[in-house]
Amino acid sequence: MLSDQSRPVIEATLPVVAEHIGEIARRFYGHMFGEHPELLDGLFNRGNQAEGTQQVALAGSVAAFATALLRDPEQLPERLLSRIAHKHASLGLRPDQYQVVHDHLFWAIGDVLGDAVTPQVAAAWDEVYWLMAYALVHMERGLYSARGVRPQTVWREWEVAEKVPETDDVVTFRVRRRDRRAVRTSLPGQYVTVRVLMPDGVHQPRQYSLTRADDGEHRQFSVKRVRGGGKPDGEVSTLLCDTVQVGDTLTMSVPFGDVVLDDSGRPIVFVSAGIGITPMAGMLSHLVAAGSDLHVTLLHADVREDAFALRHQVLADVRALHGHVHVWYEESDAGDLPVDGRAQGRMDLGRVHLRGDAVYYLCGPLPFMKAVRAELLAQGVAPQDVQHEVFGPDLWQADLLGEPAPGEVARG
Repeated sequence: MLSDQSRPVIEATLPVVAEHIGEIARRFYGHMFGEHPELLDGLFNRGNQAEGTQQVALAGSVAAFATALLRDPEQLPERLLSRIAHKHASLGLRPDQYQVVHDHLFWAIGDVLGDAVTPQVAAAWDEVYWLMAYALVHMERGLYSARGVRPQTVWREWEVAEKVPETDDVVTFRVRRRDRRAVRTSLPGQYVTVRVLMPDGVHQPRQYSLTRADDGEHRQFSVKRVRGGGKPDGEVSTLLCDTVQVGDTLTMSVPFGDVVLDDSGRPIVFVSAGIGITPMAGMLSHLVAAGSDLHVTLLHADVREDAFALRHQVLADVRALHGHVHVWYEESDAGDLPVDGRAQGRMDLGRVHLRGDAVYYLCGPLPFMKAVRAELLAQGVAPQDVQHEVFGPDLWQADLLGEPAPGEVARG
C-alpha cells in the first residue's frame, strides 16, 4: 500500500518522471553496466539493450506501477508483476540484485532530474520502488519454490536429440535430459530460457516457447532466425540455427511463463501470426496429451503456407481435438493444408464465428495483437478473457493497465 505521505508526492511528480523516464532508464543501464559488467554475462539481452527496447520496457513498467498505485493504493497490479516475475525467475534473478538496480536507478533519477529530486521526492519514489521490488521478490520466491529450484539452480544441461527445419527461417529443437533428475512438467503455454555461450565469451539468454507437451525425457522449442533488415542479424538465433547440431549441449532454465491455458473448461480460441504460433502449438499439444474434449479454434495469419511454422503438428493436434483451423496468407491463398477456411490478406475476424463464452489467446507482432484485441473487445469479449504473450520486452503491458475495469468509464 502506498503511504498517505507519498501519495501526493507521486501524484505531483509522476508526469515529470514519466516525461523523462526513458532518459532515466538509458542512463541507469549505462551506469549499472559500467559498474557491474558481469550483469551482461547471462542476465541481460544485449540485443534488446542495443535496440533500446529493454529501456522502454523498464520505463513503462515503473510508470505503470506508480500509476496503478495511485489508481488503487491498496491493490498491487498483479498482472504486470506476474509477467515480470516469471521473466526474472527464468533468468535466475537473485533478491540481492534488486539493491544493485535500486542504487543505479536512483543515481540516474538524480542525474536526469537534478534539484527537482528533493529528499521528500526521493523518499516517495524510494517507497514505490521497494513496493514493486518486494512484491517481485515474493512472487519469484514462490515461483522458484514451485519448481523446486533456487536462483542458482534454474539451469540444466540438455542434449540436442533432433534439429528439424520448419521453414526457411524457423528451426525446431527437440532436446533430452542428460541426467536422471526428474523433469517437472511444464504448464501449457510456458517458455524456457536458453543460455548460449557466444564467440566473445559472453553468455546470452533468450526465451523460447515450448512447442510440444513434455514426455518426461524431452522438451521441444522452436527458434526463428532474426533477420536484421539493415541491422545486425540476431546473434543467438543465428548461432542456434546455423551452428548448434544434434548431439550438442544446450543450457536451459526450468519452464516459466504466466500465460497458460485456462482450466475453467470453456471453449478456446487461439489467434496467432507468424512465429506467434509457438505457444499455441505447446498449448494444443498439452490438450491432446490430456485427452481434452474442449472446443478449440485456431486462427492464424502468415506470409504464405510454406512460412507457417509447425503447421503439420498444429493441424494434426487441432484435428485430434475435433477443432477448426482458419488461415490468412499475405501473398497468396494457395495451399494444401486441409483447413476449414483460407483467405488472402490480413486476418478478418468477420469471416469466422466468434464465441462469446470462449477464452482467447493472442500471440504475434504487437500491431497484430492490438488490432485483434481491439476488435474482440468491440464485439463484446470481456478484457479478462483475452490473454496475450509478448516476445521480448513487454512494450504493451503499460497500455493494458490504463484501460477501464469492467463497468468503469474511461477518462480521456
